[in-house]
Amino acid sequence: MKRSFLGVFVLLLFSCSQQESKQMDTPVYFDLAKYFEGEAARLQKTNPEVIKGVIAIGKAEQKATKIADWKTELASFSNADINKASWKGEFKEINNGGNITYATTNSKIPIKKIEIVKFNDQIKSIKIFKATQNYLYTSTDTLLYYPDSLYSVQNLQNIKLLGEKKYQITGKFN
Repeated sequence: MKRSFLGVFVLLLFSCSQQESKQMDTPVYFDLAKYFEGEAARLQKTNPEVIKGVIAIGKAEQKATKIADWKTELASFSNADINKASWKGEFKEINNGGNITYATTNSKIPIKKIEIVKFNDQIKSIKIFKATQNYLYTSTDTLLYYPDSLYSVQNLQNIKLLGEKKYQITGKFN
Protein backbone atom coordinates (compact mmCIF):
# COMPACT_ATOMS: atom_id res chain seq x y z
CA MET A 1 0.00 0.00 0.00
CA LYS A 2 2.80 2.39 0.92
CA ARG A 3 4.62 1.59 -2.33
CA SER A 4 1.58 2.28 -4.51
CA PHE A 5 0.94 5.55 -2.66
CA LEU A 6 4.59 6.54 -3.10
CA GLY A 7 4.43 5.60 -6.81
CA VAL A 8 1.30 7.73 -7.34
CA PHE A 9 2.90 10.63 -5.47
CA VAL A 10 6.08 10.46 -7.61
CA LEU A 11 3.97 10.21 -10.76
CA LEU A 12 1.91 13.27 -9.76
CA LEU A 13 5.03 15.21 -8.84
CA PHE A 14 6.65 14.39 -12.18
CA SER A 15 3.48 15.31 -14.06
CA CYS A 16 3.21 18.69 -12.28
CA SER A 17 6.84 19.53 -12.94
CA GLN A 18 6.41 18.69 -16.64
CA GLN A 19 3.38 21.03 -16.85
CA GLU A 20 5.35 23.83 -15.17
CA SER A 21 8.20 23.26 -17.59
CA LYS A 22 5.82 23.51 -20.56
CA GLN A 23 4.37 26.74 -19.15
CA MET A 24 7.87 28.23 -18.80
CA ASP A 25 8.65 27.30 -22.43
CA THR A 26 5.58 29.18 -23.70
CA PRO A 27 6.64 32.71 -24.66
CA VAL A 28 4.98 35.50 -22.69
CA TYR A 29 6.08 38.18 -25.14
CA PHE A 30 6.65 38.21 -28.90
CA ASP A 31 9.04 35.34 -29.68
CA LEU A 32 12.01 37.11 -31.33
CA ALA A 33 14.13 33.96 -31.32
CA LYS A 34 11.50 32.00 -33.24
CA TYR A 35 10.85 34.89 -35.65
CA PHE A 36 14.53 35.31 -36.53
CA GLU A 37 15.00 31.55 -36.77
CA GLY A 38 12.29 31.61 -39.45
CA GLU A 39 13.86 34.63 -41.16
CA ALA A 40 17.27 32.95 -41.19
CA ALA A 41 15.79 29.82 -42.77
CA ARG A 42 13.88 31.88 -45.35
CA LEU A 43 16.92 33.98 -46.26
CA GLN A 44 19.17 30.91 -46.39
CA LYS A 45 16.76 29.47 -48.95
CA THR A 46 16.35 32.62 -51.10
CA ASN A 47 20.06 33.53 -50.77
CA PRO A 48 19.74 37.26 -51.54
CA GLU A 49 22.70 39.46 -52.36
CA VAL A 50 23.40 42.00 -49.63
CA ILE A 51 25.30 45.27 -49.77
CA LYS A 52 27.10 45.03 -46.45
CA GLY A 53 28.61 48.11 -44.90
CA VAL A 54 30.77 48.61 -41.85
CA ILE A 55 31.62 51.90 -40.20
CA ALA A 56 34.24 51.78 -37.44
CA ILE A 57 36.88 54.17 -36.16
CA GLY A 58 35.61 56.80 -38.60
CA LYS A 59 36.24 54.59 -41.65
CA ALA A 60 33.56 53.13 -43.90
CA GLU A 61 33.73 50.03 -46.05
CA GLN A 62 31.05 48.50 -48.24
CA LYS A 63 30.76 45.49 -50.56
CA ALA A 64 28.18 43.25 -52.20
CA THR A 65 28.13 39.74 -50.80
CA LYS A 66 26.09 36.59 -50.26
CA ILE A 67 25.67 35.62 -46.62
CA ALA A 68 26.74 32.00 -46.04
CA ASP A 69 25.09 31.60 -42.61
CA TRP A 70 22.00 33.72 -41.93
CA LYS A 71 21.50 32.24 -38.47
CA THR A 72 24.86 33.66 -37.40
CA GLU A 73 24.25 36.92 -39.30
CA LEU A 74 20.99 37.52 -37.41
CA ALA A 75 22.23 36.19 -34.04
CA SER A 76 22.31 39.67 -32.45
CA PHE A 77 18.58 39.94 -33.12
CA SER A 78 17.74 36.41 -31.94
CA ASN A 79 19.76 36.88 -28.76
CA ALA A 80 17.64 39.90 -27.81
CA ASP A 81 14.67 37.62 -27.03
CA ILE A 82 12.98 38.77 -23.82
CA ASN A 83 11.21 35.49 -23.03
CA LYS A 84 13.52 34.47 -20.19
CA ALA A 85 11.80 32.96 -17.18
CA SER A 86 13.47 35.45 -14.82
CA TRP A 87 12.21 38.39 -16.93
CA LYS A 88 8.56 37.33 -16.88
CA GLY A 89 6.45 40.32 -15.89
CA GLU A 90 9.35 42.77 -16.22
CA PHE A 91 8.20 44.23 -19.54
CA LYS A 92 5.25 46.51 -20.11
CA GLU A 93 3.43 45.70 -23.35
CA ILE A 94 1.72 48.43 -25.34
CA ASN A 95 -0.36 47.22 -28.30
CA ASN A 96 -1.41 50.03 -30.59
CA GLY A 97 -3.33 48.75 -33.59
CA GLY A 98 -1.14 45.67 -33.99
CA ASN A 99 2.08 47.59 -33.40
CA ILE A 100 3.64 46.28 -30.21
CA THR A 101 6.14 47.89 -27.86
CA TYR A 102 7.79 46.09 -24.94
CA ALA A 103 9.70 48.23 -22.45
CA THR A 104 11.34 47.74 -19.07
CA THR A 105 12.88 50.04 -16.49
CA ASN A 106 14.74 47.21 -14.76
CA SER A 107 18.41 48.25 -14.80
CA LYS A 108 19.56 44.62 -14.65
CA ILE A 109 17.92 43.74 -17.96
CA PRO A 110 20.04 44.84 -20.95
CA ILE A 111 17.18 44.87 -23.46
CA LYS A 112 15.32 48.07 -22.68
CA LYS A 113 12.78 48.29 -25.47
CA ILE A 114 11.51 46.40 -28.49
CA GLU A 115 9.23 48.00 -31.09
CA ILE A 116 7.45 45.80 -33.63
CA VAL A 117 5.60 47.50 -36.47
CA LYS A 118 3.03 45.48 -38.40
CA PHE A 119 0.85 46.16 -41.41
CA ASN A 120 -1.85 43.62 -42.39
CA ASP A 121 -0.38 41.18 -39.84
CA GLN A 122 2.99 41.32 -41.63
CA ILE A 123 6.03 42.53 -39.71
CA LYS A 124 7.40 45.65 -41.36
CA SER A 125 10.10 46.51 -38.82
CA ILE A 126 11.64 45.46 -35.53
CA LYS A 127 13.69 47.87 -33.45
CA ILE A 128 15.63 46.68 -30.42
CA PHE A 129 17.26 49.01 -27.90
CA LYS A 130 19.84 47.63 -25.47
CA ALA A 131 21.84 49.38 -22.77
CA THR A 132 24.41 48.14 -20.28
CA GLN A 133 26.12 50.27 -17.69
CA ASN A 134 28.58 49.65 -14.89
CA TYR A 135 31.39 51.60 -13.26
CA LEU A 136 33.83 50.78 -16.12
CA TYR A 137 31.74 51.38 -19.21
CA THR A 138 28.40 52.13 -20.82
CA SER A 139 27.23 50.43 -23.97
CA THR A 140 24.15 51.10 -26.06
CA ASP A 141 23.03 49.05 -29.03
CA THR A 142 20.32 49.81 -31.54
CA LEU A 143 19.27 46.95 -33.79
CA LEU A 144 16.99 47.61 -36.75
CA TYR A 145 15.40 44.99 -39.00
CA TYR A 146 13.22 45.67 -42.03
CA PRO A 147 12.43 42.35 -43.77
CA ASP A 148 13.81 42.16 -47.32
CA SER A 149 15.06 45.73 -47.09
CA LEU A 150 17.69 46.44 -44.42
CA TYR A 151 19.19 45.33 -41.13
CA SER A 152 21.53 47.33 -38.95
CA VAL A 153 23.45 46.97 -35.70
CA GLN A 154 24.76 50.19 -34.16
CA ASN A 155 26.90 50.21 -31.04
CA LEU A 156 28.25 53.04 -28.92
CA GLN A 157 30.62 52.23 -26.06
CA ASN A 158 32.15 54.61 -23.61
CA ILE A 159 34.96 52.93 -21.70
CA LYS A 160 36.63 54.75 -18.83
CA LEU A 161 40.22 55.66 -19.65
CA LEU A 162 39.77 54.56 -23.29
CA GLY A 163 37.01 56.91 -24.37
CA GLU A 164 34.22 56.45 -26.84
CA LYS A 165 34.02 53.82 -29.58
CA LYS A 166 31.33 53.51 -32.25
CA TYR A 167 30.60 51.00 -34.94
CA GLN A 168 27.76 50.25 -37.31
CA ILE A 169 27.08 47.23 -39.48
CA THR A 170 24.41 47.53 -42.15
CA GLY A 171 23.06 45.07 -44.67
CA LYS A 172 20.89 46.27 -47.54
CA PHE A 173 19.08 43.64 -49.55
CA ASN A 174 19.69 43.95 -53.29
